Amino acid sequence: MDNAFIDAREACALLGISQATLYAYVSRGLVESRPGIDHRSRLYLRRDVERLLQRKRAGRGAARGAAQSLDRGLPVLETSISLIRPDGPYYRGHAAIAAARDGATLEDAARLLWDCGDDDPFAQPFAERWPQRVAHIALDADLPPLERSMAALPLLALDVPRSFHAAAPVRHAIAAGLLRHNAALLVARQPSAGPVHRLLADGWKPGARGFAELVRLTLVTTADHELNVSAFAARVVASTGAHLHATACSGLAALSGPRHGGATARAFALIEDAIAADPRAWIVARRERGDDLPGFGHALYPQGDPRAAAILSQLAASRPHAATMKRLHSLLNAAEDVAGLRPNVDFALAAIAHAHGLPPATALVLFAAGRLTGWLAHALEQQARGSLIRPRARYVGAPADNAASQ
Repeated sequence: MDNAFIDAREACALLGISQATLYAYVSRGLVESRPGIDHRSRLYLRRDVERLLQRKRAGRGAARGAAQSLDRGLPVLETSISLIRPDGPYYRGHAAIAAARDGATLEDAARLLWDCGDDDPFAQPFAERWPQRVAHIALDADLPPLERSMAALPLLALDVPRSFHAAAPVRHAIAAGLLRHNAALLVARQPSAGPVHRLLADGWKPGARGFAELVRLTLVTTADHELNVSAFAARVVASTGAHLHATACSGLAALSGPRHGGATARAFALIEDAIAADPRAWIVARRERGDDLPGFGHALYPQGDPRAAAILSQLAASRPHAATMKRLHSLLNAAEDVAGLRPNVDFALAAIAHAHGLPPATALVLFAAGRLTGWLAHALEQQARGSLIRPRARYVGAPADNAASQ
């Protein structure tokens, strides 16, 4: 029943709305739809329709609105960092995808997101060797990337002054060091004062200029995405006055979940399985079973994720094996024709790993290396704001035992 689909007439009758309103719900990512049997009509996921009906019945009280805001609903706080629009994220008013296409590096994106002005934190002296206490962890390639970084960052923090009450240039310098250290930890290499995209690209495909450009564009495009799960986690931790290294660890921990950054592994598995079979037949069978398509669709981009489009375009320009790209395009065409879905950034990251013959974890490493930039931006903004993030819960459990008051 959870994966059952109904036609437009039944969906509109349940909600008491017109078909135009139903289409608006679909465009906002509130109701999943897919082509009908004749490919001219569309079907709608009953579970989404019933969820909207429950919200409608509950009304729009302040408490209810606050609860709904925790899942892509009402905004919960103000930020000057990034804005999500149909054509992609904007970093402090500048289109991220356009900047990436124009040659911006992750360091350029960091200076913008951190609001550095004329301050260049990446010009500060930087040691390109690991301290002895973390070297055995940092260079252990057998450890999973995120776990390696989360294990080493707290030890690195021991030699860095806390930044909560420091001047902005000091906090920016700490953030710059963190960005470089995290990237090196994710690929088990010595830290480098050079561009992050070069460090990563040389670790995977040394000397491949087209691949390095692909990594650069991907890092910039994924550097921030407003108040996503990992950014919110980092922001909450930063609001306590915790070290920037702690906020980085909280972001990495949130990213590790299968419903966030871990979705890249599911997208990679989909690519491998679909391409090993006939992509169209494979997707048809999956949809007939009511299974989802990891790596496709995005609630905030109902017309398609522009970040994925930009990355996939650059992927084709990086000159992977032609037959591999042909199979990927067959899969993308089948997903759109059969399910009416376009790829999201998880698919694009997984496609990079697949097309260039790299391990599945490559996709998550790219995500973590770039997205740390945004976590630090949110942490820095929250530090400057100086307020604690402490929401209230609405208790719905068993009645309180009043025996103590008798």
